[in-house]
Amino acid sequence: MGIPVKLQVFEGPLDLLLHLIDENKIDIYDIPIVEITNQYMEYIKAMEQSDMNVMSEFLLMAATLLDIKCRMLLPKEVNEDGEEEDPRQELVEQLLQYKMYKYMSYELKDRQFNGERLMYREPNIPKEVQNYVEPVDLDELLGDLTIGKLRVIFEDVMKKQTDKIDPVRSRFGKIEKEEVTVEEKLSYVEEYAMNNKRFSFRQLLNRQSSKTQIVVTFLAILELMKAGKITIEQEQPFDDILITSQM
Repeated sequence: MGIPVKLQVFEGPLDLLLHLIDENKIDIYDIPIVEITNQYMEYIKAMEQSDMNVMSEFLLMAATLLDIKCRMLLPKEVNEDGEEEDPRQELVEQLLQYKMYKYMSYELKDRQFNGERLMYREPNIPKEVQNYVEPVDLDELLGDLTIGKLRVIFEDVMKKQTDKIDPVRSRFGKIEKEEVTVEEKLSYVEEYAMNNKRFSFRQLLNRQSSKTQIVVTFLAILELMKAGKITIEQEQPFDDILITSQM
């Protein structure tokens, strides 16, 4: 026989299953599915619920329990790793998750109850008290402090600030990123080649103002040579490279 309980207190089928597991002192990781299914079905038969949406949830869980019950009677399935699959695993995971959220709701409810018992009142301090500033006696504050002592303190502070300066990095200037693109340099070299039909590679590089400019110019030369717009020749090793425009 099932355990007599008030069915209306259950918020859903998982809540009912947790109640059965707790009442029977069952290990949630090793649910005796036959016993639990039988008790669950007795509750379903005893329910008088006109709301079909609620009933459908309990009936769906009943069908799930019957399916697990049937699968438990069959030979156990084996997964890709060669391990036997437990038909109850998915149900156990749902119950554990539901149980966690249920206990969290209890904790939040307790905190809300405790929070409602706290009383606060608005501060009613007079403005004269709020705006009061205690007067400062400079003579008492400075005491025996003299100009000479202040100078020593000042020099000590400045010395500590000087010690913090990196002797190497402090000599570095401001580093600025030079914005130059291959597309822009490609247009520049192409125009230069059209105006100077034959010129030396060194001559072109000498016109660049930085290492970044030289690297991007070299890439532009390679692109123009690949496109057949210029030709490159070198008569002897280590001679200057000559560029001829084909445009």
